Amino acid sequence: MLIRLLASSLLAFACSNSFAHEYTIGELQIAHPWSRALPPNAVTGAAYFVVHNQGKTEDRLLGAQTSRATKTEIHTMLQLGEVMKMQKLDSVGIPAGGEAKFAPGGNHLMLFGLQKPLVAGERFPLTLEFEKAGKVEVEVVIEDTAPDQHAGH
Repeated sequence: MLIRLLASSLLAFACSNSFAHEYTIGELQIAHPWSRALPPNAVTGAAYFVVHNQGKTEDRLLGAQTSRATKTEIHTMLQLGEVMKMQKLDSVGIPAGGEAKFAPGGNHLMLFGLQKPLVAGERFPLTLEFEKAGKVEVEVVIEDTAPDQHAGH
C-alpha cells in the first residue's frame, strides 16, 4: 500500500513538473516558457511566458536568441480598426512588483527561420536578455495546445 502511494505521488509530481517550470534571474521570475507545435513545413513560430518582477525597479526584456531559429524578435499584436496587425518592439518593460505576459494575441517572441519543426513534447533552449538582470537561458516546452487548456493548469 505504501509503495503504491509513493509511486502515485511521484507520478503526480513528475506530471505536474512537465507543465510547470520556472526560472529566476535577479528579481525576475520567468514562468512556463512554451511554444505551440506546428506543421513540419512552418518556417516561423512563437514563444510565450510570463515574467514576474519581485524587485523595486522596472526591468526590460531587450531580446532573445535560440539555436532553433535564425532570428528572434519581440512582437506584439495591435488592433487597427477590424484588422489585427503584428508589430516589432525594441523591448518590453516589466514593472516593479508587476509582470509582463507574453501570450497568443499579445506580446510574444517571434522565431524566424526555424531550423527544425516544433514538435509537441520536445523542448529547446531560449536565452532571454534583460536590461538590468542580464541573460538567462530557459527551456521552452513545445505543446499541442495552450497551457491554460491543460487540465489542472
